[in-house]
Amino acid sequence: MGKKRIITKAEVTEGAQKDAADKSAKKSQKAQVLKGMANIFSSYNNTIISVSDAQGNVLGWSSAGSLGFKGAKKSTPYAATMVAKDVMEKVKKYGMVELSITVSGIGPGREAAIRALANTGLNINAIIDDTPIAHNGVRAPKPRRV
Repeated sequence: MGKKRIITKAEVTEGAQKDAADKSAKKSQKAQVLKGMANIFSSYNNTIISVSDAQGNVLGWSSAGSLGFKGAKKSTPYAATMVAKDVMEKVKKYGMVELSITVSGIGPGREAAIRALANTGLNINAIIDDTPIAHNGVRAPKPRRV
């Protein structure tokens, strides 16, 4: 089983002080990200927003489903504004100043999410619509034989 160890109070307090010092050092080393990108995916069923730095590393994300909206309420513009506020609360600690927005999808929450991100006080560089567009559509049905 191994040797039993008796820990004195002095050893416990030294270990606790080292842990507290390590945690405070990690919090102060939070990287400053001045420019970021927000990706909004708005479908008929949900709205998902993720904020990343210039290299594409995700700093924070949120969705209407993760905030507790269920069913048809997930796709509402109100849910999209709540998602935008939630994701900006998560990203606030990085000290972001500029934001470029990419929108994908045709759901009802896309414009509400853009407005909510614009109201956070960040400088918005660009709003890009990245919604996929069908070029040819699906194959036509074969002709009916009578």
